[in-house]
Amino acid sequence: MGANSSSISELPENEYLKKLSGAESISENDPFWNQLLSFSFTTPTNSADLKLLEEATISICKSLVEKNPRTGNLGSLIKVFLSRTKELKISAECQNHLFIWQAHNALFIICCLLKVFISRMSEEELQLHFTYEDKAPGSYGTECEDLIEELLCCLIQLIVEIPLLDITYSISLEAVTTLIVFLSCQLFRKEILRDSIVHKYLMRGRCLPYTSRLVKTLLYNFIRQERSPPPGTHVFQQQSDGGGLLYGIASGVATGLWTVFTLGGVGSKPTPQLEQCSPLANQSLLLLLVLANLTDAPDTPNPYRQAVMSFKNTQDSTAFSSSNPHAFQINFNSLYTALCDQQKSDQATLLLYMLLHQNGNVRTYVLARTDIENLVLPILEILYHVEERNSHHVYMALIILLILTEDDGFNRSIHEVILKNITWYAERVLTEISLGSLLILVVIRTIQYNMTRTRDKYLHTNCLAALANMSAQFRSLHQYAAQRIISLFSLLSKKHNKVLEQATQSLRGSVGSNDSPLPDYAQDLNVIEEVIRMMLEIINSCLTNSLHHNPNLVYALLYKRDLFEQFRTHPSFQDIMQNIDLVISFFSSRLEQAGAELSVERVLEIIKQGAVALPKDRLRKFPELKFKYVEEEQPEEFFIPYVWSLVYNSAVALYWNPHDIQLFTMDSG
Repeated sequence: MGANSSSISELPENEYLKKLSGAESISENDPFWNQLLSFSFTTPTNSADLKLLEEATISICKSLVEKNPRTGNLGSLIKVFLSRTKELKISAECQNHLFIWQAHNALFIICCLLKVFISRMSEEELQLHFTYEDKAPGSYGTECEDLIEELLCCLIQLIVEIPLLDITYSISLEAVTTLIVFLSCQLFRKEILRDSIVHKYLMRGRCLPYTSRLVKTLLYNFIRQERSPPPGTHVFQQQSDGGGLLYGIASGVATGLWTVFTLGGVGSKPTPQLEQCSPLANQSLLLLLVLANLTDAPDTPNPYRQAVMSFKNTQDSTAFSSSNPHAFQINFNSLYTALCDQQKSDQATLLLYMLLHQNGNVRTYVLARTDIENLVLPILEILYHVEERNSHHVYMALIILLILTEDDGFNRSIHEVILKNITWYAERVLTEISLGSLLILVVIRTIQYNMTRTRDKYLHTNCLAALANMSAQFRSLHQYAAQRIISLFSLLSKKHNKVLEQATQSLRGSVGSNDSPLPDYAQDLNVIEEVIRMMLEIINSCLTNSLHHNPNLVYALLYKRDLFEQFRTHPSFQDIMQNIDLVISFFSSRLEQAGAELSVERVLEIIKQGAVALPKDRLRKFPELKFKYVEEEQPEEFFIPYVWSLVYNSAVALYWNPHDIQLFTMDSG
């Protein structure tokens, strides 16, 4: 059942829509509205049908834009919707399917029209369309209610006050979608919006008191992951011969506005894991991310961000700060479980980042969890599959690790969590490994991938910072993790020698030649030496702080001792090489004394004994390696395009013409 492509293409010829967008004014009390809103229509979710719906809406909108200044029919439609929502709560409690169904249909039409209006006109023009009324010649309106504010406020009330039942699911979803559409003017601007009319309505006036309740409801929608109800359980079953929008195709029977939802974005294939997810949870999360990333007003900070930054656990009995009126409480255990389960999507990873970075209560709670592996493992999987993920998703995952590794308790506890059979790690069978060693393996793999493919300095810096933060607390490193640390150093060493050789050759070749500018080998050399220095500091930090806990690292160091020879006398590395050199020579001499042909087990035994015998005061102390994540200045320049690229690609049943998008290029995110 529902609309197929041909039925969507017939929409511009529909008599009711023609009348709505025509030259005749229709009063709010006209029976026409009952006829217009008694339609059965399955919202398309594939991009081809969504595109057809968009094109059909555009032709209706063109006529409405032209006629609405005289008819005021857009305002009448909105007033009809507003009058019907006043009874929605009672309708839900009384199971009044018909009333909810018609209110939903009114909102669906408003949302489709708004989407086209917003993509085609300025906010000032849009505002004018909300003020037009049918006026008799020579008369003047005595009062002009602010319909935009009333509609926005009504949508927020609908989301926070209407109970989520089978019969209200679709209208709750449509309300969230319409708020996203209201904010979508950002998509059609290259620059970040800092003075939007819709933002002002949402940040002050009648909408403001609902801030914390809206954020809380959107979070709970994400937490609950409610599936869409089965077709036919949530919409009035109309048996009549009255005409709806698709009468004859839908046979006048309402079978639900959506039967199969996927999260596949425009031009993207939905992944099997995401196909079954909750459309309401997905849409609510996207709206939350959009709201939390709105820019501050000149005179007031973004209240939605304040709410995200300050909410507390339901078990937290401490008093709320009077400085933040938007604080609220939520069940952290449920939130943590949802965050662990949903990390396959960019938007869930971005939410986790925002909460860890901005909400101290959430960060403290997460770091105190005794099952931290449930959160860390999905993050490591994102990094492991780096070539399949977009760069923004990888960054967010990496920054989450960096934030977690700022905590010494986290760095200690990850080495105590033992994991069995990590099936997604393909390079080697890992039957048993600590979470800490696995984290090191994945971060090193990310660095190596970056060195050979993307060569992104920002990625390198964050990977190395996370390893550095952990290095003083490395414990019982898995032999493979220890080998990979030294292998990475070997790779860097070879790269250093290659760049040095290229620099020397180019200098020789450039004497007396003025043909072309030289590649900047000095800069390349500088970057690679910075990374080598950092790796030496990480190894040094582990040796000086936890040598006796890491025989496998000492073993790997001794096995590849020749690698370090060239850096002993290098002016950039002499100081940091002292301890590494001392450890290599100390253990080498003990192994020589033990004789030749030693087994691996015997070598490790000698290392363990030597670790106890080595006087700690012989190792020179360096300042502790500690890196803290700090957001760039003007973070909105990164986050707002990123969030809207997620909306564009992942929002359920929303399509925008890619040629109209100005905020980001189609391959971003």
